[in-house]
Amino acid sequence: MNKKLLIPIIVVIVGVVGFAGYTFAMPKKHAKVKVDGTIYILPKQFTLNMRGGQYATLTVALLLAPTQSIGVTSPTNPPPTGFGSLTEEAVIRAIITNDVTDQPASALVTQPGRRALEHRILADIRAQTDTKVNNIYFTDVAVQ
Repeated sequence: MNKKLLIPIIVVIVGVVGFAGYTFAMPKKHAKVKVDGTIYILPKQFTLNMRGGQYATLTVALLLAPTQSIGVTSPTNPPPTGFGSLTEEAVIRAIITNDVTDQPASALVTQPGRRALEHRILADIRAQTDTKVNNIYFTDVAVQ
């Protein structure tokens, strides 16, 4: 074999082996869980009075911690109409109603207002219930 061809072939082989080794030695990237827990949408919408004679209709979802059970329903013992299977749902609905009622409309029509209200509701749920909630989401909001 020609000595002039031998050197480029060796360089190519070393490069391929080096790249393969580098690729296999790199740590594998694990997909990050984007939603850690269970999204629980409260089954019944809220229609609440706002400050200034306005009212709001909203749907609320809870991001439950992975360890939080959503409860079980049975055909012989269903939850009351408008309620889901979450054990302390009535208390959570009362907290949301109390925190949103008498707020100015800006608390729901602006993103900073919504985020502040979500944080307030989350803090109250954590303080007043045993339900492990990681976040609150207003999934549908209408203010009139």
